[in-house]
Amino acid sequence: MGESVMREIRRAVVTGGAGFLGSHLCEALLAQGCEVVCLDNFLTGTPANVAHLTHQPGFHLHRCDLTDFVHVPGEVDLVLHFASPASPIDYLQLPIHTLKVGAIGTWHALGLAKDKGARFVLASTSEVYGDPLVHPQPETYWGNVNPIGPRGVYDEGKRYGEALTTAYRVSEGVDAAIVRIFNTYGPRMRPHDGRAIPTFINQALAGEPVTMAGDGEQTRSICYVDDLVRGILAMARSGHSGPVNLGNPTELSVLQIARDILAATGSSSPLEHVARPVDDPQVRRPDTSLAEELLGWEPRVPWAEGLERTVAWFAEQQRSSA
Repeated sequence: MGESVMREIRRAVVTGGAGFLGSHLCEALLAQGCEVVCLDNFLTGTPANVAHLTHQPGFHLHRCDLTDFVHVPGEVDLVLHFASPASPIDYLQLPIHTLKVGAIGTWHALGLAKDKGARFVLASTSEVYGDPLVHPQPETYWGNVNPIGPRGVYDEGKRYGEALTTAYRVSEGVDAAIVRIFNTYGPRMRPHDGRAIPTFINQALAGEPVTMAGDGEQTRSICYVDDLVRGILAMARSGHSGPVNLGNPTELSVLQIARDILAATGSSSPLEHVARPVDDPQVRRPDTSLAEELLGWEPRVPWAEGLERTVAWFAEQQRSSA
């Protein structure tokens, strides 16, 4: 798994840096004194997510599509590869691009890391486990993925990215690592990205019916974004190759999530059941013992606290756009 070391990061490249997770990573790196080069094609990310960073002299925002080519002048210590559509509504509308950024985009990002002698971290996903037959999911589980289902473009793109990252580490000597990210929530999620939490919060704040897929008994483990960023940067500074699960092992049913959001927003919106998407996982919970052992990492922000912060952000967005 590599040596446990603490690396100095002076200059970092974040692909997909104007997205939900990417923007929080840029912010955290800048706060730690790093220079940050943010690359994004704004397909699902937005300059608004990093607008508050643009006045900082150490922050550089560049429009760039990784599937074309990527060039960054100067020294680079770290490449965080987070460019990809990441919600079902996005990758169902952008299936070819999702596959291309998972394959060609990862290839270009790995090439950049190799050229610069930089540490590389791939943002993989719990979706590599598919609709799991093992619960909770350890890193040793190979998954239960339907490659030709509607979610296959994302799931297999990320699985290919893991294989490519491993090949560059083994055969090309790139200092490359993989994190498998479980459901994450927090400020800057796109209001209409189709995922449960932003959808439920928006509907609840607007007084609309909260549309829950199926009976709501399917489970998700959701991690507040600040905790996740802390885990990613701990992995970046370590010498471990992974893959390492990062997520919150507290498992909630989708029905419980919906009820908690109704309570947090003070909404009287009714619950409305809609059809479950094809290949929607029935259970999802990370085994995070490896992250605890290798990185000394575990999530700290309780669901109630993280939800309160997230609802406040969404409410402010609605007020400002009214």
